[in-house]
Amino acid sequence: MSSSAHSTLRLRAFYRLLKRRGGDSTDSYYRFCNGESECPYDETNHDAWVEAGEEALQLELGKPRDNDELDRRISAHKLGSDTPWVLIGGPPCQAYSVVGRARNRSNVEYRPEEDHRHFLYKEYLRIIQKYRPAVFVMENVKGILTATVGGKKIFETILEDLSDPDKAMKMPASGTGYRIHSLTCATNYSAKDSPRNIDVHDFVIKAEQHGIPQARHRVILIGVREGIGLGTPGQIEKLRQVTVEQVIGSLPKLRSRLSKEPDSDEGWGDVVANHFSEMAREVRDGHGDAGLQEVLKEASFSIKRGLGTGNKQLGILTQDVESPRLLDGWYHDPKLTVWLNHDARGHMRTDLRRYAYAAAFAEAFGWSPKGHGEFSLQGLRPNHDNWETGKFSDRFRVQLRGRPATTITSHISKDGHYFIHYDPKQCRSLTVREAARLQTFPDNYFFQGNRTEQFHQVGNAVPPLLAKKIGDIVYALLCGADAGISTPAQQDMWMQSTQQAAEV
Repeated sequence: MSSSAHSTLRLRAFYRLLKRRGGDSTDSYYRFCNGESECPYDETNHDAWVEAGEEALQLELGKPRDNDELDRRISAHKLGSDTPWVLIGGPPCQAYSVVGRARNRSNVEYRPEEDHRHFLYKEYLRIIQKYRPAVFVMENVKGILTATVGGKKIFETILEDLSDPDKAMKMPASGTGYRIHSLTCATNYSAKDSPRNIDVHDFVIKAEQHGIPQARHRVILIGVREGIGLGTPGQIEKLRQVTVEQVIGSLPKLRSRLSKEPDSDEGWGDVVANHFSEMAREVRDGHGDAGLQEVLKEASFSIKRGLGTGNKQLGILTQDVESPRLLDGWYHDPKLTVWLNHDARGHMRTDLRRYAYAAAFAEAFGWSPKGHGEFSLQGLRPNHDNWETGKFSDRFRVQLRGRPATTITSHISKDGHYFIHYDPKQCRSLTVREAARLQTFPDNYFFQGNRTEQFHQVGNAVPPLLAKKIGDIVYALLCGADAGISTPAQQDMWMQSTQQAAEV
């Protein structure tokens, strides 16, 4: 975890602690967010800031010193098989992702059985075996279903290990294991089952089917300890799709910056307007699509000067701000007087031409243009020797206004080519706040670090609204179970652990 990500997590932990206190406890947090203070805490809540530092730890699983520190923290909270608690996490996914595996295949010296990243889940497994959470939730990329080591699918091994942690860690049998459940159907797995007899794709959650404005497909497992009286977890409700425009359309319109040359409002407007008018003429003269020509021509006359490029803390000009209705006020916070992390990138004028064309094409046809066949106008071909092979056919991709976004990934930190705003007249890639909204982060979630680091944090996250839905399922599972809970103290611990799991 980077230091900036750790700073963000500590700040959010601090916010949650203050919310639980109620009253005006969060005032210092909002003064910090609104740019009225350089520090998120004051003399009345400095103790909560210290406590947040104890909650958000910067540790690396697998390092002996960090493992010892984690064990010390868990033991200090008296977590174990006699204390009902919930473990949530996901091992690093680089070795399982499709992109990572493609990169590995090009390395003739790569040996998957020697890649320690394939086995980082065992650090997660070690915690399960040693401290026996009543429930665990584990998330990873869909590529984990097809990754192999030594001719065997790694996901089959993971199911076997999670269902019987004692055997996996070569420890004496305790007599109880875990049943692994899908959150979308009745499929489940326990130690007595064969992983080859189930459809492993039942463990995939397609976020766009559950009210998340993004086509994000992830493997999410919920493990329930056997022998303690817990029932079967519920399933995530299917909801109608939420579109990109419904989620980011109410944010202030911005222009991009000019990079590699002096930037100004007039200079940017001239560059983009010229791009549109030149491409409109080329489409007309080449007897291209009339609808595309009209979009390009209209955009050339409609480029607005004075849009602004945004800021890490961009002032809200009106208090009449509506949150997307389909998410019932999930995003907007009336205590904010600024938009956080809504700051446009700079782009070279050659990329601005491609962005302008791609957004206009999507407006005209309803899909994002692909490859050299649809990027056929002058000045659109990128400087790639294999551009026409099809390997980079979707290198420039528009996030269509009327559909859920494609998966927001950490690659968004490198460039914006895959995350082009649907509005041709803004001619830019998404801001951190727009990407955060597509990930369902509330507007009061303040990302720390520089813009590249902020994008990394957004792209690596599980969508908070999806996490809350899963937390609600865990909460209902624990509330509806006997599970040997007999004392008020045990009941309080159940409630506290599940309520905290469901908080953003």
